[in-house]
Amino acid sequence: MSSSEPTLRNDPYGWIEDATLDLEKATAELLETGQASRVSDEAVARMMTAAIRLYVAKSDGEERTFRPLTGTRDETVTATEALSAVSEILRALNLGPMELALWYRRRPDEL
Repeated sequence: MSSSEPTLRNDPYGWIEDATLDLEKATAELLETGQASRVSDEAVARMMTAAIRLYVAKSDGEERTFRPLTGTRDETVTATEALSAVSEILRALNLGPMELALWYRRRPDEL
């Protein structure tokens, strides 16, 4: 048992840690069996919205960035998957590549 486990049990949002592990596992199973359609569009949109908002709140609020994807390269999310998602997020907000270029920032550890 790690030192953070008791804290998570007392934290009303600690369940998120376990839920993300379960979600990652279930997603892998759905993709492997070609059953992604079993999850509604609305559920996927809610997950993406929550993840984006939490990522930005953490990175801005803690004044740091961190890798928003699991893995080290493209073993969990391919470039095609990432760019497809980013393209649809931009489209949903009526934004385009120009706005993305204006907001793009290099991470401090990449300089």
